[in-house]
Amino acid sequence: MINSIDARHAFGFVEWFRPGEHERVLTAIAGMRAAGACSIRTHLSWAMYHTPDGAAWYDWLIPTLGRHFDLLPCLHYTPPTLSRTGRSSGPPRRLKDFPDFVDHVLTRYGAHFRHIELWNEPNNLLDWDWREDSDWLLFCKMIGAAAYWAQRRGWKAVLGGPCPFDPNWLELMGQRGVLGTVSAVGFHAFPGTWDSEAGGWLGYDRHLASLRTLLDRHNPAAEIWITEAGYSTWRNDEAAQVEHFRQALSAPAERLYWYGWQDIPRTVPVQEGLYFDPRHYHLGVTDTGGRPKMLRRRMEAGGVEALRRPAMLAAPRVVRDNPPVVIFGGAGFIGANLADTYMAEGEDVIVFDNLNRPGVERNLSWLSSRHAAHLHFVAGDIRDADAVEAVVKDARAVYHLAAQVAVTSSLVDPQDDFSVNAQGTLIILEAIRRLAPACPLVFASTNKVYGSLADLEMEEQPDRYYPVDKRLRDRGVDETRPLAFCTPYGCSKGAADQYVMDYAKSFGLRTAVLRKSCIYGPRQFGTEDQGWVAHFLIQALRNEPIMIYGDGKQVRDVLHVTDAVAAYRSVLDSIDTVKGRAFNLGGGASNAVSLRMVLEEIAAITGREVCLNHADRRTGDQLYFVADTSRLADVVGWRPSIGWRTGLCDLAEWLAADLRVSLSGRSRRQSRRVPA
Repeated sequence: MINSIDARHAFGFVEWFRPGEHERVLTAIAGMRAAGACSIRTHLSWAMYHTPDGAAWYDWLIPTLGRHFDLLPCLHYTPPTLSRTGRSSGPPRRLKDFPDFVDHVLTRYGAHFRHIELWNEPNNLLDWDWREDSDWLLFCKMIGAAAYWAQRRGWKAVLGGPCPFDPNWLELMGQRGVLGTVSAVGFHAFPGTWDSEAGGWLGYDRHLASLRTLLDRHNPAAEIWITEAGYSTWRNDEAAQVEHFRQALSAPAERLYWYGWQDIPRTVPVQEGLYFDPRHYHLGVTDTGGRPKMLRRRMEAGGVEALRRPAMLAAPRVVRDNPPVVIFGGAGFIGANLADTYMAEGEDVIVFDNLNRPGVERNLSWLSSRHAAHLHFVAGDIRDADAVEAVVKDARAVYHLAAQVAVTSSLVDPQDDFSVNAQGTLIILEAIRRLAPACPLVFASTNKVYGSLADLEMEEQPDRYYPVDKRLRDRGVDETRPLAFCTPYGCSKGAADQYVMDYAKSFGLRTAVLRKSCIYGPRQFGTEDQGWVAHFLIQALRNEPIMIYGDGKQVRDVLHVTDAVAAYRSVLDSIDTVKGRAFNLGGGASNAVSLRMVLEEIAAITGREVCLNHADRRTGDQLYFVADTSRLADVVGWRPSIGWRTGLCDLAEWLAADLRVSLSGRSRRQSRRVPA
């Protein structure tokens, strides 16, 4: 058992675990500790304990949690066989049964905790059926006896927090002597998540001051604990979750338990399965797939003290004589580099981003440090029409780079992929059509709209694939190639691609599409699922293995982000010439490389051998894609200027500085003397 809590770091998580989730428990423990949590609040369900496997589950769970955290078990839910209503929310027929269970728990598990919470949300019908106890007399007798006995045995009792906050109910608990038997009183708050909470929410300071005044009348020594506080990211607004945690962390309470660690899978019923509300399922700092949300990333990177400070984000403002450039997805890799060029020229830029991709908050901080006077950040999601309309209506120009970017993720959750890439794009187009029809839009599409290209006849070389067709080999795939959407990601991006072009034809909007190949360069925090060039370098610099899907002979044309930004700006500058058209954007035949070639160059740059693992080729993976960019060159005069070896060294130098490791191989200057 953890013996003490440092008041400077007094926060923990609320997490309910279900029988059999041994692996999830161990994974959560490791994650919570890395995030800086020192305590955990979890339920010890009286009803579940009396199931056939219940005691064995808690025999493992309680000691396991107690070894790593200051543990607060919350005892609630009457076994249906002992309940007056036959439901776990009903009062027990014999009130003494609950204090007896508390006594049993203290004897069996008491070595693993110092405090014990008695019931959860007792003024909530789903946790305590007050229709059977309209004046809470049964509850007071039951909890009062349990708290008295726990204190007699040397443990401290915590009264479960009423939700929503109800000072009249707590006053009743004080008048009946319950508050005098406990060491702490819980407080629950989810401001901004539920309408009822938002309507009656007065702020932590006012609510907790009211609670403190009440406790001073009945038990001045009792502490105030925020036993549940949280914010659901069901609107995909992860930056808002960070701010709500910061507010809770600064509240005048002795402890904070944040609800919760991980989102609940939709297959799991909540609130006894009585209804489905998406807000219940997105309260974690980790999603159901294990991806850390922005709040968890901030916890792990900067610690609690960094989270106590308000986020330094500029509020969007519009200067009438200097309308801004709006970049949806502007904190991402390409977006941040694009925004930097405009602000360096004195332009105002609205960066609109939901910050849900690891690393993007670092890009935002970088932009703020360089261009605070011109950066205007909006934490939003493109599926939020009101937020989109607010930034579009005064825009000089719009770049749409926001997307769900991974083929693998689209195969796991096609609906989410569609809602971001297709529906989100339509929301942006509609906002422009209705509010700013003269505003130009440049959209980031993908080469995946051409499908897997399985019909291309390929010749296999020792280190790469070549098309048998000489024209394809010399120039690449051009825009006359028929569209053939493949994978949900290809479908959603392809649908968006076509909508953007059609809105030029149907409504006269000034829109254009760039179908990107592989973009790489500084400020890219690549992962296995997206941003493979940076991911390969990151793994190599960390001396960690690289997973290769397939034989590594797949060929792509890679393009440095400096050239990509130049292409985006060139298209916008020529929007009245190019509107309604799509262009391929990539490094072209001169920058066509296989994965094996890139890995060989990484070994030369880093001066160390690259460790590889292998797996089967992934769904939708093209053996060969090289963009023919001659249409873009002919129409707007753009051509790539940075050879792939020089560009790879540039990215390696940036990543090495970011990761604080040294490069002992080929330098960027040397790479310029090596043919691309």
